[in-house]
Amino acid sequence: MNRLHPRRTLALLLGPGVVFLLFFFAAPLLFVLIESLRVPDTGVTLSRYGEVITDDQFAAVYLRTLRIALIVTPLAVLLSYPSAYLLSRLPHGRKSILMSLVILPLMTSPVARTYAWIVMLGRQGIVNKTIQALGIASEPVRMMYTEGAIIVGLLQLFLPIMVLTLVSAMENVPEEVEEAALSLGSSRFDAFFRVIVPLSFEGLIMGVTLVFTGCITAYVTPAILGGSRVLTLSTLMRQEALVLMNWEAATVIAVIMVVTTLILYNGLRLFRPREA
Repeated sequence: MNRLHPRRTLALLLGPGVVFLLFFFAAPLLFVLIESLRVPDTGVTLSRYGEVITDDQFAAVYLRTLRIALIVTPLAVLLSYPSAYLLSRLPHGRKSILMSLVILPLMTSPVARTYAWIVMLGRQGIVNKTIQALGIASEPVRMMYTEGAIIVGLLQLFLPIMVLTLVSAMENVPEEVEEAALSLGSSRFDAFFRVIVPLSFEGLIMGVTLVFTGCITAYVTPAILGGSRVLTLSTLMRQEALVLMNWEAATVIAVIMVVTTLILYNGLRLFRPREA
């Protein structure tokens, strides 16, 4: 019986996935890029990018989107690392139960999860009633349609993703490595930052990339918790395309979002620990 060459076998296995990504991911992105550069009767030009980038509203929205992502991502890392470390070291039975609780929010619609924050942060919500009951404020505090509301919503939305990526990375770190560091005189704090963190850095890069790009491209949470008062790139793009019917500006914003995420990903990879 003839056996397939390893390269041919690899091509057959990768072929369907590569074709799918080229057709449904790369091709639409290429189309958007071409449309952002093409101007009727003029040809290829960067004039649209100049118009969008120099617009004061776009600059404010772009900086706000980056600021929100730069706040949510470190918070997700700080909250996820201890949890992921604990989960990776638990026995299989207890780990399965707790991992199910981590995955459970991902099985709920982002729309439903985001609307739940209205019940919490509204003028008559649980948080405001608690603040008034404790005498901290005499009147309801405006929490909805603020950057803070978007930050809380996005943190709750992407925290499970960060935990899962870190758990996956830490499970590949042998416990013997940490025990060796402890036996050589390191404290658990030093062993965590000098052994666990460097060896799980690939998972950290992946988690940070997913959370940061998710914050930049998220639409449902900023649209519901930020409304038209606090625009982000995604809600601005929707406004330009469907409200103002300015599809040219919307395509430019889409390309800028993709380029921003690519720059972030490649920048983070520069900080990978070098192999000896």
